[in-house]
Amino acid sequence: MDLIKSIPASLFKLVGVVAGLAGCMTVLIQLIKEYESSVPSSLSTFFLIGWLFIYAFWGLYGVRFETIALWFTNAIAFVLQILLCAVVFKKNRTIR
Repeated sequence: MDLIKSIPASLFKLVGVVAGLAGCMTVLIQLIKEYESSVPSSLSTFFLIGWLFIYAFWGLYGVRFETIALWFTNAIAFVLQILLCAVVFKKNRTIR
């Protein structure tokens, strides 16, 4: 544990933001895939809405505890997830 405590907090914050942005990229890639695809989505409503609440919770958690790596990246992921929900719901409604 001394090794972890020896790492500066600023480095953890930077790595946390980078890791969070990498997670946002996965949502962005899925959003682009769903937008460009003409076939019905296989993503379930429960999955889409569930992740929306998860990003909202961790974003608010980051605001509460002033952790930029959490609030900043989860705010981006939340917006991307809203867009993903909109694309999937619209596409599935149109295709059926």
